[in-house]
Amino acid sequence: MYKALSEHHVYLEGTLLKPNMVTAGHSCSHKYTSQEIAMATVTALRRTVPPAVPGITFLSGGQSEEEASINLNSMNQCPLHRPWAVSFSYGRALQASALKAWGGKKENAKACQAELIKRAHANSKASIGKYEGGGAGAAAGESLFVENHAY
Repeated sequence: MYKALSEHHVYLEGTLLKPNMVTAGHSCSHKYTSQEIAMATVTALRRTVPPAVPGITFLSGGQSEEEASINLNSMNQCPLHRPWAVSFSYGRALQASALKAWGGKKENAKACQAELIKRAHANSKASIGKYEGGGAGAAAGESLFVENHAY
C-alpha cells in the first residue's frame, strides 16, 4: 500500500493509518498478554509503515473496551521506537458501555454521557501510556466480537 501511495505522490505526512492490532483470532485458545500484543503490533508496523506517517489510530477489532484500552496502553509503553503517534479510533470499544447505560431511554442520557466520558478518558490515558486499568463501565469487559462483521 505504501509503495502505491509513494508512486502516486501521496503526501504521507497528511495521512493516518487505521489498522487493527495484531491479536489472536477469536477461536484461538491461547490468551496473549497485552505486552505480547503490543510487541507484535509495533514490530509489524515498524516493518511496513514509513516514519513520515504521523499517526496510527487503531480500530478495536471486536476487543472489549477494557482490552482495547489496555492493549493501546501497552503499545505506548512498548520499548521499541515508534516514529508515529499511536492512538485510537474505536467505535464499538468506545461506545458499548454508553449505549448499554442509555438503553434507548431519554432519562438515561446523563448516565450514557458519564460512561462515554469514562471510556474517552481511559483511551486518552492509554494514548500516552498512562492508563492503569479499571476504567470499567457497564460493558467494559464484554467481548464486542461480531462474527463475519462487515464495515
